[in-house]
Amino acid sequence: MSTTQTDHRPRRIRPWWYALALLLSLGIVALVLYSTGVYDSWRDGRSLDEACDGTLAQGGLASALGSSDLRADADEGDSSLAECFVKTSGSEKGRGVKVTLRWSTATAPSGDSTWYDEATKGLKGQAAPLGNGWPGIVRNDGTWQIAVALDCVNHKNKALVAYGDLYGTSDHAALTGLGQVTSETAAKAAEKYGCQAKTGKRITDVSTSRLGTPGTTGTPLKKAQGSCSALRGLAAEATRNGLTGAMEYPADTHAPQVNCYLTTASKKPGYGLYAYYGTMAQDFQAGGFPKFTEDFARATAKCPRSGQETVFVIYPLYDRDTESYPVHYSAEFARSVLKSFAEHEATARGCSDVHMASPS
Repeated sequence: MSTTQTDHRPRRIRPWWYALALLLSLGIVALVLYSTGVYDSWRDGRSLDEACDGTLAQGGLASALGSSDLRADADEGDSSLAECFVKTSGSEKGRGVKVTLRWSTATAPSGDSTWYDEATKGLKGQAAPLGNGWPGIVRNDGTWQIAVALDCVNHKNKALVAYGDLYGTSDHAALTGLGQVTSETAAKAAEKYGCQAKTGKRITDVSTSRLGTPGTTGTPLKKAQGSCSALRGLAAEATRNGLTGAMEYPADTHAPQVNCYLTTASKKPGYGLYAYYGTMAQDFQAGGFPKFTEDFARATAKCPRSGQETVFVIYPLYDRDTESYPVHYSAEFARSVLKSFAEHEATARGCSDVHMASPS
């Protein structure tokens, strides 16, 4: 009688079974992560962390874009330290924020270098102070832009400049968010790149109101309290030249651009006065401006903490509605107004040596 022997040795499992099981497990995990959106969220979060060379401040992005479902794309500019574009990755299409960083010693982005061309076209050259102690401005040319220029106290005549552009929306919350993103990114970038700079307080409000729009029609020149206050004593002379009012922004000694507008009785802007400081003055002069009009007056001054001379300019303004100039340009009046404006600005900022350029 035969006997049956049973082999009690453990059956050997081939190594490729382990590899296959591992791959299947990883595939299932990846599928779950992808299908539930966890991977996309991680990828988008990482893109924000790495944006603008890791300096992008994210605190105001949700307000600026109306969504927390965001992702960033890098976009290196020829003359920029870093550039990035943040957009909504969900259903809110068409909204975006572009942030650009550069040194003041580098060439300004093309759109910004041509900004000064707008100065004679009604109110298109206007800029409002960003406020809260920041050396920044808010401006609009179809889209909103905030610019901040932080002077480096440890690098003579050098500043870290940040631009924030807002696309697809223009409401108050979005613009305030843009102010937070731009200013806080500038501060982070200054620290990263070794620029010791004085910054302002957190931005909590950025107004979307603009001069020359409903509700901002200006005040009598003799009652000016903001950026036109230096001209109160010239109210009678201004009236003789067809100008009775002022359109102005709040006075702010931190803003790198200041503007004041003298208006006619019909609220048309007749003259625009501009002060450019630091980086803004440098960009203005680098563009060879003014090169777009023969009627203007110009002055300069020396200001502390900057080797770049400050520039003051006055132009007659063109009215697109009537395709004409609301007032006849008077060189004598323009120089008188500009002198008062420049001297007042210089005193407020501790500048000296105000010099009126020779008449052209």
